[in-house]
Amino acid sequence: MTERSWTPADTLLYALGVGAGQVDPADELRFTTENSTGHRHAVLPTFATLLAADPPHLGDPATVRHAGETLTLHRPLAPAGRTRTTATVTAVHDQTSGALLHHRSEIHDADGSPLATVERTMFVIGAGGFGGRRAPVPDWRRPARPPDHTAHHPIRLDQALLYRLNGDRNPLHSDPVVAARAGLPGPVLHGLCTYGFAARTLLHTVAEGDPDRFRRVSARFSAPLFPGDTLTVLVWRRPAGALFQAVDGRGRPVLDRGVVDLR
Repeated sequence: MTERSWTPADTLLYALGVGAGQVDPADELRFTTENSTGHRHAVLPTFATLLAADPPHLGDPATVRHAGETLTLHRPLAPAGRTRTTATVTAVHDQTSGALLHHRSEIHDADGSPLATVERTMFVIGAGGFGGRRAPVPDWRRPARPPDHTAHHPIRLDQALLYRLNGDRNPLHSDPVVAARAGLPGPVLHGLCTYGFAARTLLHTVAEGDPDRFRRVSARFSAPLFPGDTLTVLVWRRPAGALFQAVDGRGRPVLDRGVVDLR
């Protein structure tokens, strides 16, 4: 079991780390400030991903990739609090070129009330071929119709340096030497940062700006996004939620099989 706590400063930093207020500092003040007139301090739903337990050590950071995230919120997040989290490795799948590890965190308030569940997948390059089963593929199809909403997010060159202050100090996102060892042209944006940008789009387009309506958001991290690129989030509404996908400046999916369910 691990214990974690957070303060309003942590939730404000997270909001800045996933782009809140970048286009217009007067926008999203309820997430980026705690004392603005007429804006009750609120917490972005995906802040809960920071409360999950860390997966077990999986080796050289250059060989490990965050492959997917599913967040289920059991109750709204407060601007400050303390949690107790129990974590379990629920499966390890053989993807031939690597191993896919599934890790689940059950997050409770200090009084024991369920707060959130985070299901995380990590891909370890070169660890496959051990004879295990492949991971099942979720039943998800991109709708044939045009998106109901499209949002473009230019990603700052220093976005990964800002986001890492939330606690993920993996040098793959900051150190050009580690990125080169991983075969990448430069440090990549954290998958959870890209996920947070997409969730902000969903918040404003399908949840009417109300974070308390978020129940579940899930996506596969299908390719890296680089600082300085543009993230485009495509949203297709459906009853009680939406499907979504996010692409980079070349149209390559970086978040795939996205689903958001609302209360």
